[in-house]
Amino acid sequence: MRMEIFRPELPVFKNLKEERLHIKQKLAAAFRLFSKCGFDEGIAGHITARDPIEKECFWVNPYGVHFSQIKVSNLSLINHRGEVVSGAPCNAAAFAIHSRVHMARKDVVAAAHAHGVYGKSFSTLARLLDPLTQDACAFYQDHVFYPGYNGVVYDTDEGDRIADCLGKNKAVIMANHGNLTVGETVDAAAWWFITMERSCQAQLAAEAAGKPNLIDNKNALLTRDQVGSPYGGWVAFQPLFQRIVAEQPDLLQ
Repeated sequence: MRMEIFRPELPVFKNLKEERLHIKQKLAAAFRLFSKCGFDEGIAGHITARDPIEKECFWVNPYGVHFSQIKVSNLSLINHRGEVVSGAPCNAAAFAIHSRVHMARKDVVAAAHAHGVYGKSFSTLARLLDPLTQDACAFYQDHVFYPGYNGVVYDTDEGDRIADCLGKNKAVIMANHGNLTVGETVDAAAWWFITMERSCQAQLAAEAAGKPNLIDNKNALLTRDQVGSPYGGWVAFQPLFQRIVAEQPDLLQ
């Protein structure tokens, strides 16, 4: 006997301006959540979201503003030439990486990258995540390793190489740097980053304790389909969004 699965519905917008506001609200919330998760490290890290009206532009955090201080009204809009359309300039690395990801992946609305402790630690091992847990299976055969580390990514040529390596996957582990995740919604991109960071933590902890047992290929693929879909990423983010808005309603301003 199996209980019927409840599936919340994705929002439907009356117009593009309403969709833009929704995207900006989810983006501001994602930054606040990243701060609570400890993903804020100096000026490092960025989450971007393609604008639904000006599709060659993306919303991003302004340079030097702490994740905990991001709100709808201080997000910046940057075009694919690096020009500031609205707001303040952004981190140059955010432009170099994210503009190229958005240009290469028209299916992607949002991309997330930050310097989480476990993600950047795992990135030094030059390997992929193993299917050790249900959560890690979201990335099974759906993430890649980018082997080149060439300093801070200020050059769009490097951004192109990262985007090319990412391919059609939902995540890339960048050597000696950390993780980058993408999604069809801000919600999914942010959730993939959070759960990927925790999956890196779980694998590092398990391997420090002994030799973990892997989930077999058949069940890893099954679980990926169950928890790793674009909808799965979106729905997993909703309780986090509700929590952060209740705690920090000023993010919507």
